[in-house]
Amino acid sequence: MPDILIVTFDAGGNVPLTLRLGRELRRRGNRVRVLDHEAQRTSVDEAGLEFRVYRHSPAWTPHEGHGTWDLVTTMLAVMTNPGIGRDLLDAVREDPADLVLVDCMLFNALDAAAREGLRHVVLVSSFYACLDGMVRRGPFGIAARLGGLGPRRLWRQADLVLVCSDRGLDPAGGRTTQDRVVWTGAVHDARRQAVGRTPPRVLVSLSTGGFPGQRRVLQNVLDAAEGMDVEFVVTTGPAVDPVGLRAPANTTVHQYIPHNDVMPTCSAVIGHGGHGTTFRALAHGLPMLILPMSALTDQPMIGRTVAAAGAGKVLRKTAHPSRIRAALDELLAAESYRTAAAALGDRLRATDGASAAVDELLALIDR
Repeated sequence: MPDILIVTFDAGGNVPLTLRLGRELRRRGNRVRVLDHEAQRTSVDEAGLEFRVYRHSPAWTPHEGHGTWDLVTTMLAVMTNPGIGRDLLDAVREDPADLVLVDCMLFNALDAAAREGLRHVVLVSSFYACLDGMVRRGPFGIAARLGGLGPRRLWRQADLVLVCSDRGLDPAGGRTTQDRVVWTGAVHDARRQAVGRTPPRVLVSLSTGGFPGQRRVLQNVLDAAEGMDVEFVVTTGPAVDPVGLRAPANTTVHQYIPHNDVMPTCSAVIGHGGHGTTFRALAHGLPMLILPMSALTDQPMIGRTVAAAGAGKVLRKTAHPSRIRAALDELLAAESYRTAAAALGDRLRATDGASAAVDELLALIDR
């Protein structure tokens, strides 16, 4: 029975993706261990996977409110501190693995796997263009290079780079020809096109992470919603306490509800441009209004790509409620957005990204 070790951390949308791949690997008879921070133990256990805890990683609290500088320095510590690499090597020396699957942002673990000569795969939970552009050239990539952990070198040393996204939408999809970079299609759990209600229902979700200004943006969306003939379902995530938000009568605010319970009856989604939420919405054929929470993430590029595909609109996170309302009115009224989103949904649902990803992993083990 092949043994797979997954090395990851909670960066938001990468968590459900990683657990989905782990469940599919286990369903096919493989042993799957997940090396992660203690806060993820329950999620890993509930997925039926074996949990292993980091013993030498810096502290990581993604669901707390962070200032920009604090967020950057804390993430950099997790990505580059040698502790996670040490934990990876301890895990495989105590209990060998046939394959190690490493989150693309854990430069420390990728370096340790390459130095040890482990067969390993880079897991990309967003556009490859974000990885090889924004990440590599931004503060995370620059700081990693200065520490001797150049991202491009580490990604190229892996046996495979697995991009769990749609190649047709990924801006790098038409120009990257490296043999070891493979697109699997987006990993989502949508089964059919959403069927909207009357009046329309709109889901609002602005990340599970704690980004600066997130609470203010949620309140602006709630203010924009007041008086509209639209039902709004708002999920704040663990980083924002719903208490204190001023919600008009046509909104319900929850810290958490499964988005798959809501999206099948929605007409649109207001999101932050995170890959997971965006592709779940698109797989349901839903147009999007995207307000990126951070310029240091993949969110602005994903927002621009969705808008360029005709399936949504993008506003700054500082947009006034009147601009949010006007953009949403246009999104709900114009047939072109629904048509473009529906076409993308048909394409995304035609591919089982999780199954395709696991096919690639098991083929690599067989080779």
